[in-house]
Amino acid sequence: MGFRPFVYGLAGQYGLAGFVGNDSRGVFVEAEGSPQMVARFAADLARKSPPLAVVERITTEHTVPVGERGFRIVPSSRGPGDHDALVAPDTATCADCLREITDPAARRYGYAFTNCTACGPRFTIVRDVPYDRCRTTMADFAMCADCAAEYGDPGDRRFHAQPVCCPACGPALRLVDARWREVPGDPVGTAVRWLRDGRILAVKGLGGYHLAALADHPEAVSRLRARKHREAKPFAVMAPDLASARSLVRLDAAAERALTGVRRPIVLAPRLPIARVADAVAPGSRELGVLLPYTPLHHLLAEELGRPFVLTSGNLSDEPIAHRDEEARERLAGIADGFLTHDRPIHVRVDDSVVRVFRGRELPVRRSRGYVPSPVTVKWPFPRTVLACGAELKNTFCLGREHHAFVSHHIGDLENYTTLRAYTEGIEHFCRLLGVRPQTVAHDLHPEYLSTKYAFERTDVELVGVQHHHAHIASCLADNGVSGPVIGIAFDGLGYGPDGTLWGGELLIADLADYERAGYLAPVPMPGGTAAVREPWRMAAAYLDAVYGDGVPDLDVVRRHQDRWQAVVTMARTGTNSPATSSAGRLFDAVAAILGVRDEIRYEGQAAIELEQRIDPNESGGYAASITKGPPVVVNAADLVRGVIGDLASGVGTARIAARFHNGLACAAVRAACILRDRVGLRTVALSGGVFQNLTLLDRLVTGLERENFHVLTHHRVPPNDGGISLGQAVVAAARTRPWT
Repeated sequence: MGFRPFVYGLAGQYGLAGFVGNDSRGVFVEAEGSPQMVARFAADLARKSPPLAVVERITTEHTVPVGERGFRIVPSSRGPGDHDALVAPDTATCADCLREITDPAARRYGYAFTNCTACGPRFTIVRDVPYDRCRTTMADFAMCADCAAEYGDPGDRRFHAQPVCCPACGPALRLVDARWREVPGDPVGTAVRWLRDGRILAVKGLGGYHLAALADHPEAVSRLRARKHREAKPFAVMAPDLASARSLVRLDAAAERALTGVRRPIVLAPRLPIARVADAVAPGSRELGVLLPYTPLHHLLAEELGRPFVLTSGNLSDEPIAHRDEEARERLAGIADGFLTHDRPIHVRVDDSVVRVFRGRELPVRRSRGYVPSPVTVKWPFPRTVLACGAELKNTFCLGREHHAFVSHHIGDLENYTTLRAYTEGIEHFCRLLGVRPQTVAHDLHPEYLSTKYAFERTDVELVGVQHHHAHIASCLADNGVSGPVIGIAFDGLGYGPDGTLWGGELLIADLADYERAGYLAPVPMPGGTAAVREPWRMAAAYLDAVYGDGVPDLDVVRRHQDRWQAVVTMARTGTNSPATSSAGRLFDAVAAILGVRDEIRYEGQAAIELEQRIDPNESGGYAASITKGPPVVVNAADLVRGVIGDLASGVGTARIAARFHNGLACAAVRAACILRDRVGLRTVALSGGVFQNLTLLDRLVTGLERENFHVLTHHRVPPNDGGISLGQAVVAAARTRPWT
């Protein structure tokens, strides 16, 4: 990120002698000169540091001058001690580099690997620390004389830029066909022609391969869906520039800041009616996930193509993104018609990040490229080094050390060997980069999670089991620098409950060390167990049986499944393979099936996501749910289903019913929080769990809680879904080893 060159220049400005270098703990500087100049120099180290630099602390000591002459950058030292130096995330192409690649007179005109100290690959190419070229995947590319001159020139913005290169000495782009035979001619120009012809391309990016297809080409997008075995989940779209993005989605100022910033995530935003994209890009969705080019290669492609194109992870459904060439050749050969690739190795696979914008700030959905490995700074230090293993779905892991929680890049769902291998390799790489040997390992209570099994395989560590929903609330607390206690509302799909049931609609009294289950949605059977997750109509059967018993009205959902309906109801009543669940996610599934939105899902959360998309935003009414004050507080969610059925029978439209359901659930949660406040005196509420990716429910609930004078905590640095679980596990494990104040 150019910190040593910055120090070099600053020392010259103040006429100081000495040196600057890297070691495993950060940057070290020895400077001598007049006391006044040295003091000004020290003050400016943090105040004037480069844009990408993070100066966490400066430790100084006085020593006897040795008569140095001039100031220099010295070779990096691995040195003794822990690895405290932070590795930077990959950063989007800066304006200066973008001008170069579009300037015919520039040496790097059209060069797909242009970078400088302000931008380019970092985390995905780093093999070890300190961060120097010899410990990156650029080690095999010897700098030419021109690049070496830039690298050694204190006045050049590439002074000590480790990945510096040019067409004469750096990685080279090439286009190959599906059988990996090289295609002659300009790789970018030919790739653009192929995309315009409706072909599907695998494109090697920063953290792995993506699959690209023209976004307004229905046949190409449909073929991509079929070959990738991704039947319904929306694709992301790369827009050539901000003006193009504005023609696709409605962007407010905060969304534009996220879209154009150095991290360049995918931003989920409302789709415009004029958006020229094929229906198959985001079927049944009012939103599009849009991102802007973040590497020179993306800029070159987007500029020549001049139209938005799908850019989705290079994998088959449920697999990790392919990042090695041989892996991409094997796994993507049946999907891609060609490969736009290059010879710079990717050391760490990293997916694109995904965010929503809620009330002017980012709400992460997937925290990965551009954000990782920057740590989440926590208010209280970790007394011992911690590895938190995360959850089963949307897995991340977390390493905790001092005031840093290093939440990993998105690993994915730990459901197959390939993902599990990516998980274990990721942990090993993080531990090596950070010099961390975990002393405590935190894990979920579910004994069948692969992440839990991994924890139990670790030796010479203290194991700490953390309940899933406590981890959610603790994650939100850490995200906001609060220790609690708070009223925690954790709404998600499923989590293992210590009572043997499946939790997911929880009201907790929680701090970082402990929790009490103070309330929940009234449990219903989950007929068929995991089959009920895949087939939401089963949850409709369970809820309708709870409301009406044998007097279920004549409904479309019943008729659609009449051949199996009674068997599923019997299963629910007898408890045969029908664990009880308080899950808010399964409640959404039931309502989605009753309304005919979704009977079977193709990806996690699909029914709830599509139900939100159906909402009439102007509907203010809501269904009432009875609440048993207890303790514990029990919200009778079946009353919401009763309201849905009543309106359905009266001919009320799906959009209004969906809105009234959301409003009713939010109102019930507010009432439950008020009951708990009156009981325990707490006025802060933390909201976490995957259901709170639903901006409609989140907005209704926050508004209602604030109206009741609650202070409301929501996520803004890590996702509310299971991608944030590892942070919660880490801080809970730390809190249980010493008191927090």
